Amino acid sequence: MKLVSILSLGALLVLNACSSAQACGDPNLPEVRTVQSVDVNRYLGTWHQIAFFPTRFQGKCKIDTTAVYGLLPDGRISVRNECTRPDGKRKSIEGTARVVDKSTNARLKVKFFWFAPAGDYWIIELDPDYQVAVVGAPDRNYLWILSRTPRISRSLYENLVARIAAQQFDIKRIELTSELLP
Repeated sequence: MKLVSILSLGALLVLNACSSAQACGDPNLPEVRTVQSVDVNRYLGTWHQIAFFPTRFQGKCKIDTTAVYGLLPDGRISVRNECTRPDGKRKSIEGTARVVDKSTNARLKVKFFWFAPAGDYWIIELDPDYQVAVVGAPDRNYLWILSRTPRISRSLYENLVARIAAQQFDIKRIELTSELLP
């Protein structure tokens, strides 16, 4: 039993290292660029998931998916992710985020379970009015397109996908969560 626990802990440490270092991705790719500056207070509030890279942890959470961010007294950010499952039931999970790059506020670590490693949350696109954002990870394994509204225009979506492709994310992996406006 102790060997299984040690192996599990080792696997978690490797996963955490890979989620925070480009060395676990393609070393020939340039580093993922984040936005130059994020005003955390303007970023807080509700964001709707427009599209994403499917993940094991997100499961069947693909309908009416939102993330709500708030400021905690200790300076961390509260995170509440919600969605409607195909059976119509709402599902939610709560966690916290902390800024790890104070010079830009564009690189954060998010944690949902006390025993799990924190994941990278890099803001790689953000419009000046804080209405649309793209969040990714330095290893390019995670990606979310977010909007303050449940739908965005097709042209805006296509522009964001082109910008994501320019950062060498695998755009073939993107799945739409919401219908696009014409």
